[in-house]
Formats: sequence, C-alpha cells, structure tokens
Amino acid sequence: MPTTKKKPKTIKLTLQIATRCAALPSALEFKGWVDHALLGRTTFTELTIRLIGYRESAYLNETFRHKMGPTNILSFVFEPPPGISSPLLGDLAICAPLVHREAKQQGKTNTAHWAHLVIHGCLHLIGYDHQTAVDASKMETLEIKLLEELGYENPY
Repeated sequence: MPTTKKKPKTIKLTLQIATRCAALPSALEFKGWVDHALLGRTTFTELTIRLIGYRESAYLNETFRHKMGPTNILSFVFEPPPGISSPLLGDLAICAPLVHREAKQQGKTNTAHWAHLVIHGCLHLIGYDHQTAVDASKMETLEIKLLEELGYENPY
C-alpha cells in the first residue's frame, strides 16, 4: 500500500448490477460502507463493486481461485503495469443471492451481512488477509470495530 501520496477525501465507487436478485442495498449504502472501510487507509480513489448471481460467481471462483461453486465475495486488486500510476484500487464481485441465503442461515439481517462483506472485501483490497491465525485476528478485529462504528453487531 503506497504511503507517500495524500490520502483521498472520497472514493469513487462504480456499482454494476448483473443480477436479478431483489432487495439490494442502495448505492448510498454501498458508498457509505466503502468510505468507512477505506478512507484514511489507502491512497487509491476508485473501485468497482459488481453484484452477480450464482453462475458468474461460480465461474469467477473456479477461474481465479480454483475452487468449485459460488462464493459470497471475491476481491481483485488492480495491479497497473510497471511505470503506470492509476487511482484504481480494484474490484469486488459479490454474489447477491448467496449473501441473502447466508444472512438467513446465520440469523443476520441482510443489511448487516452486506455491510460486513463489503467491508471485508475492501480490507482485502488494501492488503488484509486471513491466511494465518494472526492475520485473521487482525482483520476480524478491524472488521468488528468498523461494523460496530456503523451500529452493526459482531459478525463472528
């Protein structure tokens, strides 16, 4: 994560809706979650969130993670070619029907689960991960804090 540039005051969010899933959060909700997760933590100023269905999620998961079936969220960090600077941070692909199914299974509100996944994905874009217990603890602690600041309960 670059630290020499001035931190942005806003993040440009492009929202792509490629699913027929109903009851999606509003663009303002997505923007609020993105800003809360990223402002002050990155110098990049643009990202895209693509809301997808099961089929596209499974395709992306199998193609890029070599795992079968759909997943709730995928994060794709943008890596510009050497010598090229870009404000683009990356992309999040979120499987909308799976988010709704998981929220119901986990006894959460749809909104709380959406907020958690957007924040989780944004943290992946700026370098957080959960491959080790130590890394997972750091990431989950920050997620819990950010969600609590927005009025949501601990998702874990």
